[in-house]
Amino acid sequence: MSFEILGLAPALLRALDEQGYASPTPVQAAAIPPALEGRDLLAGAQTGTGKTAAFALPLLQRLYVADPKSAQPKCPRALVLTPTRELAAQVHANVRDYGKHVRVRATTIFGGVGMQPQVDALRRGVDILIATPGRLIDHIQQRSVDLSQVEVLVLDEADRMLDMGFLPAIKRILAQLPRQQRITWLFSATFAPEIKALAHEFMRAPLEIQVAKPNSVATTVSHRVHPVDAAHKRDLLLHLLESDASQTLVFGRTKHGADKLAKLLDKAGLRAAAIHGNKSQNQRTRALADFKSGKINVLVATDIAARGLDIDQLPRVINHDLPMVAEDYVHRIGRTGRAGATGLAISLVCHEEEGLLRDIRRLLKQDIEIVPVAGFEPAQPLRTDDGARARPQQKPPAARQNTATPRHGHAAKTAAPGKSASRKRRRSRAGLHSTQSR
Repeated sequence: MSFEILGLAPALLRALDEQGYASPTPVQAAAIPPALEGRDLLAGAQTGTGKTAAFALPLLQRLYVADPKSAQPKCPRALVLTPTRELAAQVHANVRDYGKHVRVRATTIFGGVGMQPQVDALRRGVDILIATPGRLIDHIQQRSVDLSQVEVLVLDEADRMLDMGFLPAIKRILAQLPRQQRITWLFSATFAPEIKALAHEFMRAPLEIQVAKPNSVATTVSHRVHPVDAAHKRDLLLHLLESDASQTLVFGRTKHGADKLAKLLDKAGLRAAAIHGNKSQNQRTRALADFKSGKINVLVATDIAARGLDIDQLPRVINHDLPMVAEDYVHRIGRTGRAGATGLAISLVCHEEEGLLRDIRRLLKQDIEIVPVAGFEPAQPLRTDDGARARPQQKPPAARQNTATPRHGHAAKTAAPGKSASRKRRRSRAGLHSTQSR
C-alpha cells in the first residue's frame, strides 16, 4: 500500500517522500481515511508505529484543502494536547516536517519557558496549536488564546491525558471549544476501559481502531529481567553499561534518584545526564539534544521521558526501577524497537518489586526472560508466576565479583503479595498521576 491511495494532497506526499516514508504503517492506513472523512477516532497502536503521522497528516490535509476564510484570522483551527513538554516539541517538529510544502502555521506552548514569546506567536496567528494542558490554561486565564474556532481536537497519549490528574484541566479546556461540528481524535498505545467510557462522553460515535491487541508492545523488542538485591542495583547497572557501550535510556522512579544515578555514571566516565520534571526546560532540551547527537551516551530519566522521545535506532532501554503502573512499562520500552528496528528492554528487579513485575507480565500476556548476572544474584531468589528458568550470564569484572553473594537455582512460582503491598502500590499509583504537566 502507498500513501497515494489514502487520498493525501500532493504537497503532503512530496514531504513524506522527502522524509523517506515509503508506505503507511497499519495505524496510518487504518486511521487516515476515516480521519479525512471527518470521523471521530479512538485509535490505539503500539508505540513507535507512526501514530503522530496518523493524525498530523489528515490534520494538515483538512487545513490545507479547506477554505481559509472558514475560520477567523489568527485563531487556532486545530488543537493538539500532549501530556509532556517533550512530546509537544516532538509533535511540533513532525507537523513542521510533514507540512513544509503547505501554508499552515503551527506553534507549541508549554511550561518551563517564558510566556511572552508564546503570546507573541499567538498574536501573529496560528492554525495548529500544540500544547500541554497546564500552560494552555495559563493562556486561557490571561485571554491570550481564543479556542472558539477549533475544528479538530487531538489528544495524543490520550490515556494519560484523561486520567484523574489531567481530567480537571481537560474539562476546562473543552469548555472553551466549540461543541458542535468539532472533530475529536484520541491516539494512544494503551486504552483502559474506563478511559474509553470517559472519552465517549465528549465524542460523537467514535470509530474505534486497534491495530494490535491492547497494551501490546512491538515484536521487535526483546525483554529481559536481571534479578538483583536493591542494594546492588547501581553496581549492576554500572556493570551493564561498562560491558556494553550502546546508547542507553535508563528509567528511574524518582527525580532525586535520577540525578544520583546520572552523577554516579558520569563520574565513572560514561557520559551521562538526567532529565526530569525539576530540570528547567533548557536543561531538558539540552540533555535530550546531547543524547540524540551522541554527545552523551546514557540518559537517565523519570517517566516524563516515557512518551514523546523519538530517538532513531535507540538500541536499549534499562529500567533501574520498575514503574508503579504496569501500563507505563509499555511506554517506557516503546522508546526502543521503533519503526521496525530491533531493541532490548532490560529491567533490574529486586525482591520488593515482584508484584510490579507480575503486573507487567499479566498486562503483556507474555513471558519475560529471567537472566541472573553472575556475581549479582540476589540473596532471595526472584520468584515468577510461571516457573521460568533463569540462565546465567557472563561473569562481571573481578573488581565486582563480590558485590553480591552468588546464589544459583531456578525461579519458582510467585506468591500473591500481601494486602499492605497492594495498598502501597495503589497509593503510589494515585500519586503518580496527580500532577498536571505545564
